[in-house]
Amino acid sequence: MTFQYWDKNKECISREDLEAQQLKALKETVGRALLTPFYKERLGGVGITSADDIESVSDISKIPFTTKDDLRAAFPYGMLASPLDEVVRMHASSGTTGIPTVIYLSRQDVARWADYVARCIYGTGCTKSDVFQNMITYGLFTGGLGFHYGAEEVGMMVIPSGSGNTTKQFKLMKDFGTTVVHATPSFLLHVQSKMEEEGVDPRSLKLKKAFAGAEPYSEDTRRKIEAMLGIDVYNSYGLSEMNGPGVAFECQAKDGMHVWEDGYLTEIVDRDTLKPLPAGETGEIVFTILCRTATPILRYRTRDLSSFYTEPCVCGRTHRRLRRITGRTDDMLIINGVNVFPSQIEEVVMAMKEVGNNYLIVVEKDGSLDKLTVKVEVGSSIFADDARPLNALKEKIRKTLQASITINPRVELHQGGALPVSEGKAKRVHDTRPKDV
Repeated sequence: MTFQYWDKNKECISREDLEAQQLKALKETVGRALLTPFYKERLGGVGITSADDIESVSDISKIPFTTKDDLRAAFPYGMLASPLDEVVRMHASSGTTGIPTVIYLSRQDVARWADYVARCIYGTGCTKSDVFQNMITYGLFTGGLGFHYGAEEVGMMVIPSGSGNTTKQFKLMKDFGTTVVHATPSFLLHVQSKMEEEGVDPRSLKLKKAFAGAEPYSEDTRRKIEAMLGIDVYNSYGLSEMNGPGVAFECQAKDGMHVWEDGYLTEIVDRDTLKPLPAGETGEIVFTILCRTATPILRYRTRDLSSFYTEPCVCGRTHRRLRRITGRTDDMLIINGVNVFPSQIEEVVMAMKEVGNNYLIVVEKDGSLDKLTVKVEVGSSIFADDARPLNALKEKIRKTLQASITINPRVELHQGGALPVSEGKAKRVHDTRPKDV
């Protein structure tokens, strides 16, 4: 395979030169952070009052962690390091408290972000000859505009279709010869189902690639999308606090996501002790953004769980690769004392050829105990007069799930289209238990 690079000098930089760049950028970022009310107090509390207090990249360990709650407490301008008249954009993510987490970007920040996203897109083999259909939400959510600007930087023709209205999405693909799309994996599965309903053959389109992100998904889900649509699906990782998309991305090898370490200083820490973990061990990802001036964020606890590959990538890039995100510490379900990640359930159900494109996890109280129900869509042909195939499949799913998560779930089978579909991030878990239990 011949690999292509947006900027080979930056992507294949030596580790020694990369670490020198990181130190320079870290010092500058700490200096910017000290201009904010939040970090002036937080860093001052540990004796960091100047960028010169950072002498090596390892000094990152002296800096306290930043959490989502910190960002909310600093709302609206406590994290802003630039004069307001230098800010050209803000993005915000919502939360259960009603107070959003906000980032601000200068014109330079927007340009840098677009360049990182372009690096991601080009690294999958795309060129300016591609037609890019952005089937993701635009607005305060970073995913829409992040990919839009990055694709334009590559030179692709961008169709800003947004999410939803699948019939219109098909028409746009057909009319304009879309070759690449961006969507959540759940929406891609929904698109395939609607294509089947409306008699659209995906192989009659020019579609060849999809970028999937914004929600965790399993390798089996990726394979299912690829087989159904006849395309390559590339895993994308980003979060709004770190600009959004463009933090890490798969290259043409599709073997882990390269974290752009010249822009994002990355740590993997034990989720309980918060101590650094050896390379290869799974823990919580912690980021310090090095490529943004208006809103510097230091040692941000993402709650996302992953690990680094220890071997180099065949593509020759020197930036380390993250494994697929296995879940979030705050997504973990505790069911009758057992820790269960929704991704474990997805891995089981989406690996079964009899299962359709949608599922739902329901957790509720049954007396003093928790009850787990997994609702799964399957083909309509199984709903026949003879109930034996239906019962056999339910038992197969139940036993396989029990072997994976050690809990004996209740399994419900539903016809395709019966379960709710989300056009944004999929809502796979419905937990009705009282919040104080």
